[in-house]
Amino acid sequence: MRGSAPVTPLPSVPRVRRAVLSAVLCAGLALSATACTEEKKPDPDKGTNGVGKLTPREIETKARVAADAAKAVRVSGTLVSKGGTFRLNMQLKEGGGAGSVTSRENTFELLRVDDQLYVKADASFWVHEDGDKPRDRSGRPGTAADQAAAGKLGGKYVKVPQGDPAYQEFRGFTEMDELIDGLLGMEGELSKGERTRVGGVRTIKVQAADGAGGVLDVALDGAPYPVQFARAGGKGVLTLAEWDVDFALEPPAKGETVDYGGQLPKTSG
Repeated sequence: MRGSAPVTPLPSVPRVRRAVLSAVLCAGLALSATACTEEKKPDPDKGTNGVGKLTPREIETKARVAADAAKAVRVSGTLVSKGGTFRLNMQLKEGGGAGSVTSRENTFELLRVDDQLYVKADASFWVHEDGDKPRDRSGRPGTAADQAAAGKLGGKYVKVPQGDPAYQEFRGFTEMDELIDGLLGMEGELSKGERTRVGGVRTIKVQAADGAGGVLDVALDGAPYPVQFARAGGKGVLTLAEWDVDFALEPPAKGETVDYGGQLPKTSG
């Protein structure tokens, strides 16, 4: 009829179905693409012991609990103390320890079986030379007797008397619990650092005072053991490995041992 509004033809049913199907398909593809993208994003905690999800304080606590429960460990690396810089390579367990300590002047071996402590070093460890003048540990001229004693002690396992002033000093390197507790001190507010690997073990860092107060690497594989520790103030970096790996600990053979008896001569260590 004249004056009537023009009629817009409706799309056919097949066209409507195609449009709806196309919209649904596109939406589905978009969702799938998003889902795929999310699935491809790696989960940093997948396959780990889960400590990476914890707070820095909880991670440090877990590491200390794991260390306290362990029966053995190997400690290696550098240690800076008032006595100087030492390089350690010690196997430790409850009944004692064995390994080597290198100071600025000497390398000496330590062996402790229960309360029996032995030191093995060359003659220069006991009395070293300064030009043509023998010197003891404090820098005073050594005596001919010191020289003679040093010659007998060099290359032997020398039994350290428990009353000797050096006994506690040397024993400290062989005490597992005391050494670990003393080394793993953190100073300052804790925060989580990066995830990395130490000796093939996945770790997460816990740092104190943004690293200035110490940085502890804790294992993400297996038990959350401390794996590496950079001490505060640049006082050394230590690696802790072979947790709970037992090792033989026996006194040296009689032919390799010298029982000095009284107080040991001063050493150059």
